[in-house]
Amino acid sequence: MEAKTPSASRTTMTDMVLPSETNALQNLFGGELLARMDRAASIAAGRHSRRITVTASVNHVAFNLAIPLGSVVTVEAAVSRAYNTSMEVYIDVWIEDRYNGKKTKANEAIYTFVAVDETGKPTEVPELLPETKLEISRYEGALRRKQLSLVLAGKMKPENATELKALFIKN
Repeated sequence: MEAKTPSASRTTMTDMVLPSETNALQNLFGGELLARMDRAASIAAGRHSRRITVTASVNHVAFNLAIPLGSVVTVEAAVSRAYNTSMEVYIDVWIEDRYNGKKTKANEAIYTFVAVDETGKPTEVPELLPETKLEISRYEGALRRKQLSLVLAGKMKPENATELKALFIKN
């Protein structure tokens, strides 16, 4: 299986916030944004694995800025790390000023997807080869996030979380 770069999975979806998608404050519903991020992340995971992918978890979501009615919203997703059968997908959400074109980062999220075969069983995915400084940073952070999640779930002993230990213990 040939390794791929994050750019091979990059997915960009742009849409406008409509009245039916807003709350009482005329801002995009958080659930609507979660759905948009899930769709973009699913496409990115599928592009990386060339398999059916399913959402395994939403690991992190930061609703940093409200997204007002009428906003042009761009959701960008790319695989940030590939494991045996799963992929971490990092998502950035941008708001575009329709009058001057300036983009402002509004939100971000990290989802985990699993590639499955025709019977629904997890199946292997290609290795990921990050290229840019940002891709390398997200790639390295992904292993720490995974180890932390496993330790907190009781599926890994803290002493085996080598990437986490390296943050706190200097040789």
